[in-house]
Amino acid sequence: MLPRTLAPNDAVDFQLHTIHSDGTWTAEALLDHLVGAGFALVAVTDHDRLDTVAAVQQRGAARGLPVVAAAELSALWEGELLDLLCYGFDPANPGPLGALAAATRGEQLANLAETYATLRQQGYHFPEAARILAPRNGQVSRLEDLAALLTGHGYTDDVGAIIRGAGFRWITADPAAILDAAHRSGAVCLIAHPGRGEGFFRFDVEQLDRFRAQVPIDGLEAYYPLHTAGQVAIYRAYAEQHGLLISAGSDSHGPEGRLPIKNPASAVQEFLRRLGVQVSAE
Repeated sequence: MLPRTLAPNDAVDFQLHTIHSDGTWTAEALLDHLVGAGFALVAVTDHDRLDTVAAVQQRGAARGLPVVAAAELSALWEGELLDLLCYGFDPANPGPLGALAAATRGEQLANLAETYATLRQQGYHFPEAARILAPRNGQVSRLEDLAALLTGHGYTDDVGAIIRGAGFRWITADPAAILDAAHRSGAVCLIAHPGRGEGFFRFDVEQLDRFRAQVPIDGLEAYYPLHTAGQVAIYRAYAEQHGLLISAGSDSHGPEGRLPIKNPASAVQEFLRRLGVQVSAE
């Protein structure tokens, strides 16, 4: 159950990841950190995973921390990676969005298994696999697991090229299909880190216009730690001009890296209102 109201300075973070996708936080450790730091409302946005949301929400409720139902869906647009954040679906009945995410995740796992098998057929030996993969119950469930296996066994020359050469490929869904599935599942859908780059699509205003003509997205993650102040200003102005929602997220993946960020609820009032949460005037 989400809170009915938040104070303007209540701390929120709407992009966080756990070991259910590509993070190193366990759900328990992440929630413990968030509670200890005094967050009021958060979203755990594991990639292409709607099946773990209900359990995370239950763990959060047991600690007194409400968790928005959310996931980050993997997409591709104009040949570049694009992540879309979906919020507000029913985790007990995720509908078309759940089916799309499950299909994407299933293809990802199949490709990872095939890539791992090919690496071994190519002569790469992994006697320490059980130890390295212990945090993931011995399974290869993300690209980083393959990289950890290679580097952990001394194969350090262009690990990315080795993995690609063994058949790894990015498995994504069409962004228009994600948006449609999100809406049919009662969710809103926003562009994650639109100014990030680093292998992901970096949007300017003209590109946002072109994308929205094809995929009428609900909003943007304007507040992101790698965005410059100028980018934040551009995305805020663009969202206001076009009636789009604004969200804020740290993209924290583990305690050894970027930690959750205390964004004020007042910065994302319309987004919260869409989720049924009001921000008080005080």
